[in-house]
Amino acid sequence: MKFTLSWLKDHLDTQASVDEIAEALTDLGLEVEEITNPLDKLGNFTLGRVISAEQHPDADRLRVCMVETDEGEKQIVCGAPNAREGIIAVIAKPGDYVPGIDTTLSVGKIRGVESHGMMCSEREMELSEEHDGIIELPSGEVGERFIDWLAVNDPAKVDPVIEIAITPNRPDALGVRGIARDLAARGLGTLKPAKEIEIAGEFPSPINVTIDEDTRDGCHVFAGRLIRGVENGPSPQWLQDRLRAIGLRPISKLVDVTNFFTFDQNRPLHVFDAAKVQGDLRIRRAKDGEKLLALDEKEYTLSDGQIVISDDQGVESIAGIMGGLETGCTMETSDVFLEAAVWDHVQVAYAGRALKINSDARYRNERGIDPAFNMPAVELATQMIIELCGGTPSKVVVAGAVPDVSRAYKLDPARVISLVGMDIPESEQRQTLTKLGFRLEGNMAHVPSWRPDVMGEADLVEEVARIASLTKLKGLPMRRTQVGVPKPVLSLHQRREQAARRVCASLGYNECVTYSFIDRASAALFGGGTDATMLDNPISSEMSHMRPDLLPGLLQAAARNQARGFHDLALFEVGPAFHGGEPEEQHSQVSGLLVGRTGAKDVHGAARAVDLYDAKADIEAVLAAIGAPAKVQILRDGPAWWHPGRHGKICLGPRKVLGIFGEIHPKVLKAMDVKGPAMGFTIWPDEVPAPRRQNATRPALEASDLQAVERDFAFVVDAQVEAQALVNAAMGADKTLIENVRVFDEFIGGSLGEGKKSLALTVRMQPRDKTLTESEIEAVGGRIIEKVAKATGGVLRG
Repeated sequence: MKFTLSWLKDHLDTQASVDEIAEALTDLGLEVEEITNPLDKLGNFTLGRVISAEQHPDADRLRVCMVETDEGEKQIVCGAPNAREGIIAVIAKPGDYVPGIDTTLSVGKIRGVESHGMMCSEREMELSEEHDGIIELPSGEVGERFIDWLAVNDPAKVDPVIEIAITPNRPDALGVRGIARDLAARGLGTLKPAKEIEIAGEFPSPINVTIDEDTRDGCHVFAGRLIRGVENGPSPQWLQDRLRAIGLRPISKLVDVTNFFTFDQNRPLHVFDAAKVQGDLRIRRAKDGEKLLALDEKEYTLSDGQIVISDDQGVESIAGIMGGLETGCTMETSDVFLEAAVWDHVQVAYAGRALKINSDARYRNERGIDPAFNMPAVELATQMIIELCGGTPSKVVVAGAVPDVSRAYKLDPARVISLVGMDIPESEQRQTLTKLGFRLEGNMAHVPSWRPDVMGEADLVEEVARIASLTKLKGLPMRRTQVGVPKPVLSLHQRREQAARRVCASLGYNECVTYSFIDRASAALFGGGTDATMLDNPISSEMSHMRPDLLPGLLQAAARNQARGFHDLALFEVGPAFHGGEPEEQHSQVSGLLVGRTGAKDVHGAARAVDLYDAKADIEAVLAAIGAPAKVQILRDGPAWWHPGRHGKICLGPRKVLGIFGEIHPKVLKAMDVKGPAMGFTIWPDEVPAPRRQNATRPALEASDLQAVERDFAFVVDAQVEAQALVNAAMGADKTLIENVRVFDEFIGGSLGEGKKSLALTVRMQPRDKTLTESEIEAVGGRIIEKVAKATGGVLRG
């Protein structure tokens, strides 16, 4: 939306500068995109009088002029044919920037003669395309600024143009008056009273209008009148200047009047050449295949249901979008039919999109115009046409009725202050709404007809806040709900996720944030890919399912890194995974992935390939950080994407799984194009029991002052027996006394025989109340041997 400063002042009595207006508009939500101010580039140019003009000694088309300026007499070489003694010209001196030729002047020699400046043409000033000669002014004083002369004698040439961006919910700002109303409410001036006039018709209109029954939902009201005996022609200079300033081409008085009201009042109008209209006008639905040669000289094929204006001959206009060339006004038009209508904005949008027509009328009609202004617009446009073109108006003919858009909402001043966070007095709130055109009856605010976006009490709050300016909002700390030390803001779940992130990062992992969507094949590798987790409208085929686990995303990230030459990776992610399609069918996970070697190659050979014990150490560190119990069981029988013999489930029991670690199955790595082996772990933070103590105080350290006792045992068992089975059996011999059991040796072969192996354990016993005697130690040892033998069939090695 473009408008000039002088155009704005037709509606707003203000002394505000262009910069103040631009700042206020942006703050009001009407963002200023560009300001074109001729004053900025013409401020240095002054007027001078040519004292003499002599022929250049070495050029037939050049003259050596002595020019009187504010800095004294200057010699200027000029090639303009009208450069002569006595004229008043516009002078650019050395150091001045000339926008039309994109040059900063300096003293120079032209054919051997020094020139101390330049006398400018209109094109060199970027005032027009005129360049046949220099600017020759009829008046002016030597040294007077050119912009000051223009402001008095030709103000249109220095009229700033402001362009603003309009959001779809503010159609009222598509008219200069709507913009002026907002600025007046902000306090940048006073809104001038709206013109009210009624032109009496002198004869019945020979052209009547009707709306078909099936079209009444698309055309609420259609009004028009015939103006007889008009004299069309070029518009007056002020109107042409205004339209050119906003990028429109002046066409004729009649057409320019309709364009003027489109931008002045957000009121699209149309004029028909009455002599070319056959019979009456009828608003109806188009028939499939009907054609119209429109004003843009393009032929459009219409579809069933699109609304058109037709006469006895056929379609003459596409409703609310564009008129037809056949009945368009020309310089020979003597009788004109002026129309103003209120169309259904949705149907206008559908038709415009289908026909691919972008016009100022469509842009405004599809966003919504002021229905109550329909009849006043006819009267005001009639007056302007009569003033410019003469003529005699008929009585107004109307079909349909102006729609009733009246509505009112309660203004709650206390609620406004609460929501906005600013102490805005009730009187100021009411004054703001009144200036914006709202009518207040008690606490009920009646919405003006030009504001279709105001649909509730919240919109009243927004209007008050917008005019008050949210830039004045000061940040204040929220009041505490209770005195004393506040309770923790983060939940247990959030604290655990935070701790897991910190520990993983401290262990050297890089955090990944991957999509929650993966392809069906990858999801199926991790127990997903079912219809329950399939998206109805996926972004792509590679994001068709909700992820059942975090590991697929990490493996895909590893594959992309390996493809780019990064082979040693430590990645982790904290986020949700999904075991169904319902909101409650998701769970939080912490997953890590190790690929490649533990570090770069070095002279000491310290780097090695990662193994499952790296993953085990890392998962234990994370579990400890989030508060998991120290005593856990490690079991097998994990999901199929883990290597069957190189993984372990960390459990508090057969059904309470806290996490899992190990090597990723080679088949999974091959399917996901990852060069292995790869180690990983997954933790379910919500499965970790909540601490019994909810306060932050640590329990007292329980340190025994009695000496611990360690005993070693070596058991011969079958080769397939797991070491963990022996550890669990030994721990169960005396859970109170036995503090720790570790495997420290494995021996296969020798005198043990085929299918046997020897596992050596260290059992640490920590007494609490008294020092253990030798007989008590022997008794515990006997129970350990008995438990291991019962659980694994192992015998003590001799």
